[in-house]
Amino acid sequence: LMLDEPSLGLAPRIVREVFLIVAELRRRGVSILLIEQNARAALQVADHAYVLEMGKVTLSGPAAEVARDPRVVEVYLGLGHAQAA
Repeated sequence: LMLDEPSLGLAPRIVREVFLIVAELRRRGVSILLIEQNARAALQVADHAYVLEMGKVTLSGPAAEVARDPRVVEVYLGLGHAQAA
């Protein structure tokens, strides 16, 4: 399944529902390619993540590891280093 910005323009309640469905599909074994600017939601449902900046991959790895990277935390998740710990 390929999804390009499935949360774009949706109300927060609907975004949560969309990502619950994505997570359930993943749990059932569906392979998913997800392009999403909502980094927090994407990293919660992903196994592997790629961060693109200016069209180039600047970071990749297991989603949980990428979510802990200080650059991702500060720039994409909107948390300062102290809050992330």
